[in-house]
Amino acid sequence: MKILIVNGPNLNLLGTRDPQIYGNQSFEDYLKELKARFSMEIDYVQSNVEGELIGALQASNHDGIVLNAGGYTHTSVALRDCIDAIRIPVVEVHISNISSREPFRHESMLSAVCVGCIFGFGLTSYDLALDYFEKRR
Repeated sequence: MKILIVNGPNLNLLGTRDPQIYGNQSFEDYLKELKARFSMEIDYVQSNVEGELIGALQASNHDGIVLNAGGYTHTSVALRDCIDAIRIPVVEVHISNISSREPFRHESMLSAVCVGCIFGFGLTSYDLALDYFEKRR
């Protein structure tokens, strides 16, 4: 099984950005742990550019995608349309509980076209998404 993890804007700052919300660990360090825990091929893309995220999703030949679109979650019709068009199952993840944050974060443009949404469990949200794909085999 091949899974693609796609992280959007500002997630390259994990470990230093708002550690009280996002924790102290970089995603690259956490990715090493994920690869050690799961018996699947895990590829990773991070970009602060919406078009690059769309390009990564469209180019994917993976069995599933774990997507943390960051701030684009709440604004990007283009990402929504891409997810709907690619027909690869996508699980939306967020590190923080977006429902307990600012009101503009309560709405996701992406949730309706994803197979599921996981948020509020810190970096463990990614584990839960990978666990979903592993159990789908």
